[in-house]
Amino acid sequence: MATLLQTENGSAFKEGSAIDAQPTLALAKEVLHLESQEIDALAGRLDHRFTQAVSMILNCKGRVVVSGMGKSGHIGGKIASTLASTGTPAFFMHPAEASHGDLGMITAGDVVIALSNSGESDEILAIVPPLKRLGARIIAITGNDASSLAGAADVHLSAHVSKEACPLGLAPTSSTTVALALGDALALCVLDLRDFTAEDFARSHPGGSLGRRLLVRVSDLMRTGQNVPKVAEHATLVEGLLEMSRKGLGLTAVVDALGHPIGIFTDGDLRRAFGQGVNINEAAIADVMGRQPTTIAEDAMAIDAVALMEQRKINGLLVVNADGKLVGALNMHDLLMAKVV
Repeated sequence: MATLLQTENGSAFKEGSAIDAQPTLALAKEVLHLESQEIDALAGRLDHRFTQAVSMILNCKGRVVVSGMGKSGHIGGKIASTLASTGTPAFFMHPAEASHGDLGMITAGDVVIALSNSGESDEILAIVPPLKRLGARIIAITGNDASSLAGAADVHLSAHVSKEACPLGLAPTSSTTVALALGDALALCVLDLRDFTAEDFARSHPGGSLGRRLLVRVSDLMRTGQNVPKVAEHATLVEGLLEMSRKGLGLTAVVDALGHPIGIFTDGDLRRAFGQGVNINEAAIADVMGRQPTTIAEDAMAIDAVALMEQRKINGLLVVNADGKLVGALNMHDLLMAKVV
């Protein structure tokens, strides 16, 4: 039996029944429209106070500490995370916990970003005097220019909205979106002024695909030592085949007396040798190897190894040091296992 649910406006909705798509989509579009309007209005209000806030963060000798209660706290956590991942040491501090000991994490060189839509949150206002005594500077983000928090801050950034997107006008929606956008603008302006690069970003995201692509070097993945398949230039083809089989890379390097790779023998070379009627038991590896093998430097980025393999249409590379001596080998499987590809 279907259950009737009573909505807030008194209408009944039968659980499990299909909703009317038109009014639902209309409301969704109105929410997005209202929130985008408020962000546009915010952009038009930005002034010298924003650049002052950016300067404070950029010149901060300590860390940026972000704090806020309730929904503002959730937004603050995201702002702190964005700052930290874009080159600005930052963390979120819960204002209620701050009043019970966490203020000990704040130093005179820190900048505090305090968020409160009303600007009158008791928990935030309670920590303002001790923050000032510590010598920390305060950037307030509020929706009320005349609020206590706005007046107490070193810099106040207005996140005022004319209307919440909530149909009841109660749930923080437009106001939290505007505060979040303002935090993003601060973080990205600081990023730009720091000349923060994609490589810098990857260093704080080593577990992500970007980190793997931009931070992992050939030396991190290559086979080394006894695991590198290699034979001397005077080796027989049989010796080369045995080395390929032992090392399992589908190739073997052929090196001179000083350890420089002068050739490479692969599974493909073996098939071609068969096709040409080469006597495997009598041939020397120098007779069937590929000369001028493709090599890559050990300090090259792993993603460059991928590009080189794709360009040359090969599945393996010999790795050399600054003196051109063989120090490693890797194949596409190694790169796939490391999720570089």
